[in-house]
Amino acid sequence: MKTLSLLLVVLLLGACASSKSGDVYTRDQARREMTVRKGIVESVRPVRMEGTKSGVGAMAGAAVGGVAGSSVGGGKGQIVGAVIGAVAGGLAGSTVEEGVTRKEALEIAVELDGGRMIVVVQEAVPGEFRAGDPVRVLSGQGETRVTR
Repeated sequence: MKTLSLLLVVLLLGACASSKSGDVYTRDQARREMTVRKGIVESVRPVRMEGTKSGVGAMAGAAVGGVAGSSVGGGKGQIVGAVIGAVAGGLAGSTVEEGVTRKEALEIAVELDGGRMIVVVQEAVPGEFRAGDPVRVLSGQGETRVTR
């Protein structure tokens, strides 16, 4: 039962993760004006994008840990077990959420036409960008992305 519950938590957390790739738009970004600038990729460096810390993992882990902990002992021991299980489960769930939603990313340095240099970090698509590639930099509504 514990394994099934943990598997369910992991699957739910994976479903909550959204893409930060240059090819994925949120529904809110549709039909919004963006500024387009052109440039040349100066360098590409692989980096890691930390996972989400929404609290969903902690809450799910606390629930599973609390239920599991309450089966320990009897009387007041069950209450203590539930509390300890909830705290341990919450910490474990938070760690699982961050790990499951962590992504490989690229730090893309672009020299814009006109000489200005910018850097954009976005989810990695292997082989998508190389130094010397001409690219478009789209900016608007507080977000910037690099595309071909």
